[in-house]
Amino acid sequence: MIFDELSAFFAIETYHLQLAFVGMVIILSYWLPRLVSRKEPVAAPLILVFSGGTAFLLPEVSPLPDPVSSPKIWEHLSEMAVIVALFGAGMRIDEIGSWRRWQPATRLLIIAMPLTIIAVAILGAGLVGLSLASSVLLGAILAPTDPVLASDVQVGPPHKGGERPVRFALTTEAGLNDGLAFPFVYLALFVAAEGMTPTSWALEWVGIDVFYKILVGGVVGWAGGRMLGLVLFKIPRNATLAETGSGVIALAGVFLCYGSSELVEGYGFIAVAVMGFNLRRIEKEHDFHRRLHDFSEAIEHGLTALLLVAFGSVLPVLLTNLNWTHLAIALGLIMVIRPLAGWISLSGTGLRRGERMIVAVYGIRGIGSIYYLAYAASQGEIEQQAELWSIVAIVVLLSTMLHGFTVGFAMDRLRSAGSQSG
Repeated sequence: MIFDELSAFFAIETYHLQLAFVGMVIILSYWLPRLVSRKEPVAAPLILVFSGGTAFLLPEVSPLPDPVSSPKIWEHLSEMAVIVALFGAGMRIDEIGSWRRWQPATRLLIIAMPLTIIAVAILGAGLVGLSLASSVLLGAILAPTDPVLASDVQVGPPHKGGERPVRFALTTEAGLNDGLAFPFVYLALFVAAEGMTPTSWALEWVGIDVFYKILVGGVVGWAGGRMLGLVLFKIPRNATLAETGSGVIALAGVFLCYGSSELVEGYGFIAVAVMGFNLRRIEKEHDFHRRLHDFSEAIEHGLTALLLVAFGSVLPVLLTNLNWTHLAIALGLIMVIRPLAGWISLSGTGLRRGERMIVAVYGIRGIGSIYYLAYAASQGEIEQQAELWSIVAIVVLLSTMLHGFTVGFAMDRLRSAGSQSG
């Protein structure tokens, strides 16, 4: 009788067990790496993913619905993390500099990204037997450098300085390539819906998805940055919002900018990145920029941690169909395709050999790829979704592992080489 009463009193409620589990996992993931290193816990994302994978061991705890059957949930979760990360990437740029400073990022966007899309699409069709639409989609979702997980190789917060060529190139690339990959996602959707003959959709794709949506995203982002700057720093002159230190207003502005851009059929990812960059030009020396960056970064880290734990919890399902061809594509992308495409695109930019290699290699794949596939899956009939999710899952896992454990060493070597040359 007493035992039954105690069992009833201490009955486990699944929701509370999940909350306790997620909280414990996140704390341990950021604390455990500190036992072996005082540096930024670059291994934390990997620990979050693997820890999330142990959720099935808990009684009565089921993970989120897998993205193959419920892509909309994963689309919105990853969308929030990417939006905040893109705004933060734009906010980090202190100085515009000359055209030469932007050359590496520009070349990565117009040369390396298309080369990566083509190479991955060929591998997808040749090794896995993906359809043309699925192959193009695979290339588009795996081509962009992730703005969320790539923060370790980006420039520091506002007013910190030290915007060296490597960090500047990777920051600006990550800030813009998510939006610029979208036309290729729509290309895949057109091929899936209309077939290989482009006569019926080519003009719409070029005119709307390539030119109009990129232009509108940029314009809305520029206007959003200017208007938010007025609200924060200019009006009313004697009681500006920036003096209160509240970052909630700016975050609300990010959502307003993103939603407004999408409502007029622009690329919201481009809009929020441009907005962050443009807002940073207003009252450049005001310390609110640093506070705003710290606020948005905290939200970004929180969303990312939750998403990685959730991703880890469905990883066993996503990797059910994993085979050697999927692994070959993942390793080929991370170790051959991106480094080679990046190296080729950076020719003639003036970067030293070591700088050029790091920029070429550290195109980290992550949350953005999850978003793109979930978005495409929720928009139309995409063939071979199980294979696509399996490839994306192993790419994100390997990229988090290989890039996460080596980026600290690579950046230390780069700083050492820079000090010696200086």
